[in-house]
Amino acid sequence: MERSMNFDEILSHIGGFGKFQKILYVWICLPQVLLAFHMLISVFTGAVPPHLCRSNNTTWALPASSDAFNFSLVTGPDDDPDLSCSAPGGVPSTPLAQLNHSTALALSDDHITGVCQGGWEYSKETFHSTVATEWDLVCDNANLNNIGSSIYMFGLLVGAVLFGSLADKFGRRNIILVGLTIQSTFGVGAAFAPNFYIYVFLRFVVGTTISAVIMNAFVLGTEWTGSKHRMLAGIITDYFFGFGYITLAGLAYLIRDWRKLQLAISAPGFLFIFYIWVLPKSARWLMANQRNEEAMDLIRKAALMNGKPLQEDIEIYQGYNDMVKMEERKKDTVIDLVRTPKMRRNSCIMFYLWFVNVLVYYGLSLNISDFGMNIYLTQLIFGLVEMPARTITLFTLNRSRRISQLAFLAVGGLACLLTIFIPDGRVELV
Repeated sequence: MERSMNFDEILSHIGGFGKFQKILYVWICLPQVLLAFHMLISVFTGAVPPHLCRSNNTTWALPASSDAFNFSLVTGPDDDPDLSCSAPGGVPSTPLAQLNHSTALALSDDHITGVCQGGWEYSKETFHSTVATEWDLVCDNANLNNIGSSIYMFGLLVGAVLFGSLADKFGRRNIILVGLTIQSTFGVGAAFAPNFYIYVFLRFVVGTTISAVIMNAFVLGTEWTGSKHRMLAGIITDYFFGFGYITLAGLAYLIRDWRKLQLAISAPGFLFIFYIWVLPKSARWLMANQRNEEAMDLIRKAALMNGKPLQEDIEIYQGYNDMVKMEERKKDTVIDLVRTPKMRRNSCIMFYLWFVNVLVYYGLSLNISDFGMNIYLTQLIFGLVEMPARTITLFTLNRSRRISQLAFLAVGGLACLLTIFIPDGRVELV
């Protein structure tokens, strides 16, 4: 070696995406499945099934073996709250399951006596229990369900800010381990929450850990990957998120009770305890924090595993020192994103694009119950669509990122606009 090398050149020298990096990406990708579970679980645990106000004078009960009564006959089109949230009169002593079609129509047309005070009966055709059915988050309390979802998403924001800065101070690996531990603990705790408010708090904490794991896992992976393979490596993690999307549909179909489902997606997180021994630190981060010897040990280990053992690393070590000295001369901050006119323009564009993408993506993904189709089938379709979408980006990003970004936005925006012209009504797929 005739000169000092920068870090990308070092990665290229020891193998930019060799056996060491591939094993690292196995450890990075596995938690992505659980991240998808936690992100989208509220589609099922927070669902609001068809419901009917219970009479104050008697307790209406559905048959234990089936949901014989057609709730749509009473709740009316679009789950009209005036019908599903008001106390019916006229036939309070009649068991709900025995109401015939004409009686149901009479209830919905002429026998609404006021705000429901006797509680609700819920259809069990799709869900045995949800957060909404356990704590009656319907009608006057329906906004609590939405507020709970908003607080969870706020947790993502808090986690991004908090754990992003902590990762710079304590290292990517440590924050990933802490994030997985907190996520599993509070996720399991949510399955045993005694009331809605504690449940929301536990979900908020889980939300913060989603950002902790997903951001730092991505950074750890790319910091160990050569520049030629970074795009491919980054997209690989997204495939596993999509796989989690698909798998969740099957889990939710098999487990219809929200507490059991919450436990099923959270408890496996404790299996990642072995990451304490297999997940490596970031050599870049070690050098930036002047822990040169630790960084060199990891570099030698990666080179050996990739079949490119180092014979002489003096120049590499010097290259690290040069990089650290350069970073010490100028510390980048978030202010640099808006310091110059060009950076302000680019930053504003990126901020807007992320806002739009997240708004549409989660706006659709978290509201699939409003599509009028079978919720499990809809979840499966949404997950399957992710796979070709990821694959297309592999062939477009290296050609023209600007054009591919424009094309994807145009297609997505047009598809959203075309939904305006879809006739009203529900599609029944069972």
